[in-house]
Amino acid sequence: MAKKSEALAALKERLRFFDEIGADFVFKAGPAKPRSDGRPATPVKSSPPVIAGNAPTKTPAGRGLEEIAAEIRACKKCGLAAGRTQAVPGEGNPLSPLLFVGEGPGHEEDVQGRPFVGRAGQLLTKIIAAMGHDRSEVFIANIVKCRPPENRVPHRDEAEACAPFLFEQIAVLKPRVIVTLGKTAADFFLPNVKAMSSIRGLFQEWRGLPIMPTFHPSYLIRNEGNKEIRKMVWDDMRKVMAFLAGD
Repeated sequence: MAKKSEALAALKERLRFFDEIGADFVFKAGPAKPRSDGRPATPVKSSPPVIAGNAPTKTPAGRGLEEIAAEIRACKKCGLAAGRTQAVPGEGNPLSPLLFVGEGPGHEEDVQGRPFVGRAGQLLTKIIAAMGHDRSEVFIANIVKCRPPENRVPHRDEAEACAPFLFEQIAVLKPRVIVTLGKTAADFFLPNVKAMSSIRGLFQEWRGLPIMPTFHPSYLIRNEGNKEIRKMVWDDMRKVMAFLAGD
């Protein structure tokens, strides 16, 4: 009985969140637009989560996500390695056309070795659910793979040390669109951006790939009472959904 009550409470909370962001839709499995490379445009719902270290896909150079993840976990290229509990390579479906990229791991991520599992991660999971997906159906990574002290913004040399890992992951994943979460992630792909307000919600381009900059979930948490910000993020995600649907 207790489990049923908890499940009902969780469902009510999810519906409340959908209502707040204006996600007035019905979940329907529509036909997926095929990709030009023959890979599915949308991941299969029944697929189990795929952790980065277990994915078989390889880069043109022959390195797969497993090799990349192993090197990330052993990496000591910058000072962040000294303070980590464990590195956080990233996780998700390697066939997904959608890649979310955040700033870096927080406390919970550092403890679990998984991206976006803290409070901000729980909110991101809700956003992904509002898009009609389970988080295991997309891929989630960060600019830096080790937690910066006190969750500060990564220094430039730290981001540069980690950059080759993320570039290799992108080469393996071949996403159709990258969603950057927050200004740090946006700056990584789109340097010289003065403010998120100037690019948020507008498709940009990086090395031929569409980039959709949006606010970091932690920003939504800090402005929890501001429903407009949540709706802005939802508008951004609707554009991503339309893009992937080929509209």
